[in-house]
Amino acid sequence: MKLTGPDPSMIYLDHNATSPIRPEVIEEMNRVMKMGGNPSSVHAVGRQAKSILEESRQTIAQIINCRAQKIIFTGGGTEANNLALNIKAVDHIIISATEHDSVAQVQKNFEGRIDILPVDKNGLVRQEHLSNALADATGNSLVSIMLANNETGVLQDVKSLARISHEAGALFHTDAIQAFGKIPIDFRALGVDLMSISAHKLGGPQGVGALVALEKIILAPLTYGGGQEVGRRSGTENLAGIAGFARAVSLVPQNIHAMKTCERIRNRIEQEIEQIAPEVYFYGAAENRLPNTSTILMPGISSETQVMAFDLDGLCLSAGSACSSGKVKPSHVVLAMGASQDQALSTVRISLGIDTTEQDADAFIAAWKKLYNRKKIS
Repeated sequence: MKLTGPDPSMIYLDHNATSPIRPEVIEEMNRVMKMGGNPSSVHAVGRQAKSILEESRQTIAQIINCRAQKIIFTGGGTEANNLALNIKAVDHIIISATEHDSVAQVQKNFEGRIDILPVDKNGLVRQEHLSNALADATGNSLVSIMLANNETGVLQDVKSLARISHEAGALFHTDAIQAFGKIPIDFRALGVDLMSISAHKLGGPQGVGALVALEKIILAPLTYGGGQEVGRRSGTENLAGIAGFARAVSLVPQNIHAMKTCERIRNRIEQEIEQIAPEVYFYGAAENRLPNTSTILMPGISSETQVMAFDLDGLCLSAGSACSSGKVKPSHVVLAMGASQDQALSTVRISLGIDTTEQDADAFIAAWKKLYNRKKIS
């Protein structure tokens, strides 16, 4: 995708980090910002703002098939995940080894018991491991397993994992942030109790997300104040951001249709790279993945070197994981899938978007081949 901005010549292959905001979304946010108003105010302007807020909630509810009352707007996906793990009376949390840091770092503040489930070489949680962890539970348990991994795109069988959890009396949360907008999502059909989503992965604004939660679940709020979002998340709602989120969600059917093209282009990239370098490895490729995602091991070339080389060739992509300082660290996801430290430090992720073209793929393949051949010569 050619970005508008300082350097429109760059090819953007990092949609799992953030997808460029859609023009329709900018237009809607601009309209709402001009209107102004606080949804908590009782005068005419406030009532108008409240109407926009609830219409946005309803738009999202229709796309994910849930009651609008279940949707709690947050300041992003990280906050949604944090809130989901902050349920009163839960004293036992079970997560997988490949969760996003906003879930994985729950142990920093949680005082109860935490079990971390291993994954197999393809990145999947085995049902028997979850069953064993639940059988050994001594308190009120919450299971949190992501629907689609943000690094590899691997899809978990969340419906079955949620069923196993419920049979053991546990609640189930899924981080659907990376999946939303790329595959169809039906909250009711998944059978989960809580689900996190975010706007900026599907062409909406950054800093806006939502937690979908059954009304019966008693959440411990992370913020206190005016009692907005039915007391579950206090603070004046980011009305323009939420309206932009809803507009992006209204375009999800178009996004999902475009994913067929992404999958075809992604598969061609992997096939052509494999012909160039038989020792290349694509993490999670043996299982169902998001159609736009590929995590690629180029043995012997560090992730940091690869990202910089691709950047010089006009391509934006990511290493497996990056800390806030910007330094690349080994991907905990591919380490959990059995990779060595060196392998984990030699992977990059490409993630395609709705405007990714065959020409973009050609440019990436050419840059990959150039870097690989340089490695062979050295």
